[in-house]
Amino acid sequence: MTHLRPASVMTIAGSDSGGGAGIQADLRTFAAHGVHGLTVLAALTAQNTQGVQAVHVPPAAFLRAQIDACFADFDVRAVKLGMLANAEVVDAVADALAAHRPRHVVLDPVMVATSGARLLDGGAERSLRERLLPMATVLTPNIPEAEWLLGHAIPDADAARGALRELHALGPGAVLLKGAHLDEGAQVHDRWFDGRDEAEFTHDRLDIEGHGTGCTLASAIAANLASGIAPLEAARAADDYVARTLRAGYRPGLSGLHVLDHFGAMHPR
Repeated sequence: MTHLRPASVMTIAGSDSGGGAGIQADLRTFAAHGVHGLTVLAALTAQNTQGVQAVHVPPAAFLRAQIDACFADFDVRAVKLGMLANAEVVDAVADALAAHRPRHVVLDPVMVATSGARLLDGGAERSLRERLLPMATVLTPNIPEAEWLLGHAIPDADAARGALRELHALGPGAVLLKGAHLDEGAQVHDRWFDGRDEAEFTHDRLDIEGHGTGCTLASAIAANLASGIAPLEAARAADDYVARTLRAGYRPGLSGLHVLDHFGAMHPR
């Protein structure tokens, strides 16, 4: 009998020792969406809901070994990229993706943690822009990350709509620009552009400080793509999913940060 391997999704990202974001959030998202999760540790953090205390970056050769081992054994249908701390790591990831050519890459350009801690150095930012953006099926920046990528402010909704096209021109197949940092009243508008279709995903703004929302969104898009869903609908479903995880979130630590409920959110109330 032929052995049919299930769809696998790889996350190349940082570990969050507090369990709210990074690799830990990615794995919960993959499991909730019914795909097999693979992990490549690009960084380890000493972190909790109050902030990042330390970051350790494994050698690039070990990073590459993790990637190669996974591609050698699993049906990797999508790769999610998160925290990549320095240029050596970014270049190692870019080299590996060029060699293995995964069908889909979802790039969450993680630069600053919710606590404000810097997670990406200057060299890594340049390599990310030049090498990884053109490989991305979907790019998922928030407003501060988009401002860095473009080199100018995005102060309002009109600027955000224009920024979509500018970001798309940098090379990704599509852009989902997260709008929570913009003051647009009682709602949050996440904006999509793929060179042809433009869309807005709108949700009520919650009085909740969520931890791991960006990781979860990118991972949900990757899981949906791996399941054969077209990019626009993959993003739309992922955006709705994150809104539910945030609404059902809880506070496991001493700070006000809410960790997302990845499994309860699969059953909307």
